[in-house]
Amino acid sequence: MSDKREAGPRRAGEADYSETLFLPKTDFPMRAGLPQKEPEILKRWEEEGLYGRLREAARGREKYVLHDGPPYANGNIHIGTGLNKILKDVVARSHQMLGFDSNYVPGWDCHGLPIEWKVEEEYRAKGRNKDAVPINEFRKECREFAQHWIGVQAAEFKRLGVIGDFRNPYTTMSFAAEATIARELMKFAASGQLYRGSKPVMWSVVEKTALAEAEVEYHDYTSDTIWVKFPVTSGPRALRGAAIVIWTTTPWTIPGNRAVAYSPRIGYGLYEVTGAPAENWAKPGDRLILADALAADVMAQARVDSYRRLADVGAEDFATIVCAHPLRHAGLGGYAFDVPLLAGEHVTEDAGTGFVHTAPGHGREDFEVWTEHRRELEESGVDTTIPYTVDADGAFTRDAPGFTGRRVITETGEKGDANQAVIAALGAAGMLVARGRLKHQYPHSWRSKKPVIFRNTPQWFIHMDRGIAGAGDTLRARALKAIAETRFVPPAGQNRLRGMIENRPDWVVSRQRAWGVPIAVFVNSESGEILVDDAVNARIVEAFRAEGADAWFAEGAKERFLGNAYDPDAWDKVDDILDVWFDSGSTHAFVLEERPDLKWPADLYLEGSDQHRGWFHSSLLESCGTRGRAPYDAVLTHGFVMAEDGRKMSKSLGNVVTPQQVIEQSGADILRLWVVSSDYSEDLRIGPEILKTNVDSYRKLRNTIRWMLGSLAHFRPGDAVAPAEMPELERLMLSELARLDGIVRRAYADFDYKRIYFALFNFMTVDLSAFYFDIRKDALYCDPFSSVRRKAALTVIDRLFECMVMWLAPMLPFTSEEAWTARHKAAESVHLQLFPEVPAAWRGEGLEARWEKVREVRRVVTGALEVERREKRIGSSLEAAPIVHVVDAGLRAALAGVDLAEIAITSQALLAEGEGPADAFRLPDVPGVAVVPRLAEGRKCARSWKILPEVGSDPEYPDVTLRDAAALREFEAARQAAE
Repeated sequence: MSDKREAGPRRAGEADYSETLFLPKTDFPMRAGLPQKEPEILKRWEEEGLYGRLREAARGREKYVLHDGPPYANGNIHIGTGLNKILKDVVARSHQMLGFDSNYVPGWDCHGLPIEWKVEEEYRAKGRNKDAVPINEFRKECREFAQHWIGVQAAEFKRLGVIGDFRNPYTTMSFAAEATIARELMKFAASGQLYRGSKPVMWSVVEKTALAEAEVEYHDYTSDTIWVKFPVTSGPRALRGAAIVIWTTTPWTIPGNRAVAYSPRIGYGLYEVTGAPAENWAKPGDRLILADALAADVMAQARVDSYRRLADVGAEDFATIVCAHPLRHAGLGGYAFDVPLLAGEHVTEDAGTGFVHTAPGHGREDFEVWTEHRRELEESGVDTTIPYTVDADGAFTRDAPGFTGRRVITETGEKGDANQAVIAALGAAGMLVARGRLKHQYPHSWRSKKPVIFRNTPQWFIHMDRGIAGAGDTLRARALKAIAETRFVPPAGQNRLRGMIENRPDWVVSRQRAWGVPIAVFVNSESGEILVDDAVNARIVEAFRAEGADAWFAEGAKERFLGNAYDPDAWDKVDDILDVWFDSGSTHAFVLEERPDLKWPADLYLEGSDQHRGWFHSSLLESCGTRGRAPYDAVLTHGFVMAEDGRKMSKSLGNVVTPQQVIEQSGADILRLWVVSSDYSEDLRIGPEILKTNVDSYRKLRNTIRWMLGSLAHFRPGDAVAPAEMPELERLMLSELARLDGIVRRAYADFDYKRIYFALFNFMTVDLSAFYFDIRKDALYCDPFSSVRRKAALTVIDRLFECMVMWLAPMLPFTSEEAWTARHKAAESVHLQLFPEVPAAWRGEGLEARWEKVREVRRVVTGALEVERREKRIGSSLEAAPIVHVVDAGLRAALAGVDLAEIAITSQALLAEGEGPADAFRLPDVPGVAVVPRLAEGRKCARSWKILPEVGSDPEYPDVTLRDAAALREFEAARQAAE
């Protein structure tokens, strides 16, 4: 904040009174130098044990627990991680200052595919074969890899300004955590919720594991599409010899077809091809059953020249129809079974033919419609066994006769030869109607970026809809009830999570990998029954707690855990590992419940919006299944970070912004300012121009703080003035503080950081710098030391400084600490303070309303003076003596008692009635106010630069105003007393 008096020219012979002015003095630098200053502050926090002192200061307070969703320990943090951790730190710091014991315990997710994949990459680079390495040796290397990155990320989080228990974080790979995770799964087994089944799951051929929905991304992919005939072999006489036509984007699933689905709500017809090119697959005389709404499109795709509709075909017809498999006569063998028609809710007439080819081993809806009709199918003699047509390597098995060994997806994730082999066989059998290609969104592994397939596999599941033993309700019902009882920020998150829970299938919790917590159960070799034995489970849990989950894979583990009560030959040990989402979904059990410095349930879970299907989701299911409610009272979600132009960040586009870059160039507080000034409930944007704006805003805040610090160099606490004795302008500022106090406290409790930031930014730059401080500079610099007005202003500035710095502390912790130290020297850290108590009695809504009118008038005066300055009729506002014409008597009354010259920063000013002359300056949005600029009369004061007739009337100081003369006498008396 610049001050003209510090650099103003002095005329020859004019006395130099600069030493008698109370100009701002501070060593708080204008240039922040955050990249250099912040590490120094971090070091001091570490040396002073700030985290421990925070915990000591909060002892006995009500706990507020933000439970940290664990990031993967597998690389440097990115800008999205930075956003997440900064938001969490603001939550923790603000609740600490709101009076809670807000202990932030950071955590890391250490198991699973991301880390295993990285270690395998290292193996491949060294030419090592993972399969030749003993499993516990491989697991040891995964543990070491994760531990390394925990250290790296912890340092990066601390550099962001995040404060927490980094000496005692939680990790999912700690022995205690692994023991608890295993114990939590045993609870599901004991309640009858865990079962081994066979279902189509998303399978990564590259990684050879099942993937959860949260581990899948959707990317553009070009698929082969085919329209296939299913010949009607029995049913109404008029339909025999016709064919039902299906459309699919996965030709390789045809060998796994077992049914065709239709919708009772769709209108269907029997169509006959009457004209087509000779080489066409669809030929004249072909009779095809199609949805009426899609018939024209199918005929166009089949390049049919002409066709006619023969008859309606309804649901009563489909109930009796049986089709032949399209490969029945392909000469391959194995496809002689009948294909029934099944009603399905998932069938639409949006695209395709109105029928859905149903391969229960290759799709969730296919599986569901097949199992829904299983009883009636079996009663009619249909074999309902779901075939395993594709193996873990993406190759056809013997359950796909004629195609064994053909690859759907190769080991490198490329398209194999299965599609073309199936299409060729269908063409040779005369079962194709048309073929094409379609570019669409298709699931890919989030790690390998390669397409996944749906394949039927034996997996471990947790029931969503089976009654929980001893409770009678279901996991789905419990989860939906819990969602209704949870606060969501923003509220839309509730519907999103509810929709996912309502529609999700049973939870697949098994993975065919090595690095993770094993599904530590035994299964009877003959019956498939899960062993539920408290003594066996206790041995497993205690071993994990002492040795880690490696104990499960050690030699002799089966005999050790089964003990003498069971024959090891009669029981199979499950070696699949748990889905990592079960791991992280159990953190509430081994962190919140087991740490005395925390509590269960958490007050808040805070993550990106993708975690509705990830951590929020798995934590909800795990906790509802074992404890009957959610492990959190509130869920807050933030958006993703995009480039400045709204595009996704990409190295190829050169638009990636890393937190490390921002910190190195501008400092962590700039990154934090970007976070709190953004609407985090939506996707955020970041880039050079946005950061430049943040830097400019930061400078304005810093300069306001610097000016306050400089002014307070002249303040002694003993000189404080009581509010009742203050001028009205000071009482207005206290009223604004009381108003802001309500906003800040409410918004911090509501996680509305953008509102806080802009409320403080606008107050500091507009209400303080451009209004209050601008007006009060004259009194602060030039009034006598004894002036009540000057002391009152300093009293208010002292309070303003305390409030602004403390309110900003959770958002800008480094700058707030630097400013606090500059003011209070060796005092305790600002972060050990509670938010200041601002008396509600300071609030004067009538006072604020009156001064709002005063400020409107001031705006007109300022506008008039800007014109005068631009036209070079004045150089400074102190050269002016405007006449302010006000029409409204009420507004004139509001201005009564207000020193217009003081608030307009002019030497003189006059309030007048009426419209004012036609050429007076006006603003359209302030009607009834007109300003006539005039030059001030009198001489210029050599000390305050005001132009007043009274300059020269004091014989001792003839070149200053009477006020300045009094100040000079006080200064001289003080100087003599000090000698």
